Amino acid sequence: MRNHGAQTHVEPGLYREAMSRLVAAVHVVTTRGEAGRVGFTATAVASVSDSPPTLLVCLNRRVSSAAAFRQAGRFAVNMLAAGQQEMAEIFGGRGALNGEQRFAAGRWHEGALGVPCVVGAIAVFECAMVDVRTIATHDVLVGRVEAVTLGPDGAKLAYVDRRFRAV
Repeated sequence: MRNHGAQTHVEPGLYREAMSRLVAAVHVVTTRGEAGRVGFTATAVASVSDSPPTLLVCLNRRVSSAAAFRQAGRFAVNMLAAGQQEMAEIFGGRGALNGEQRFAAGRWHEGALGVPCVVGAIAVFECAMVDVRTIATHDVLVGRVEAVTLGPDGAKLAYVDRRFRAV
């Protein structure tokens, strides 16, 4: 029987390698605030409840847009289609583009909450922030889903083994 009270140490590199094997949907999370439009690529997105519809997103606090998400109080989670890999890479930091520059990738429209939404996304969840928790290096943004837009039901963009894949 394992001692659940014992402290263990998992080497960060081993943890990252194990997590790289997790198949994850790819999202671009966006908001609009005083600084304009900002966004980041996320795979750490999960449903919390369907009553009321609530989801969570994990945001590394070192990301330049982290403060903007806290201030805006609303965000969109754009689930990407397989053909939207370039957008995922740009919002993930490729090309060193920041803020508004990233929005040159893809097509956008303003959602019901005034946040940027990806045209052609598999699904878009527009959320009002209901809680933010700081855990380790990340902020966990908890959002009540206020609007959902369903896009085409084609191949989805996933990330596994440190590569993008269509599923």
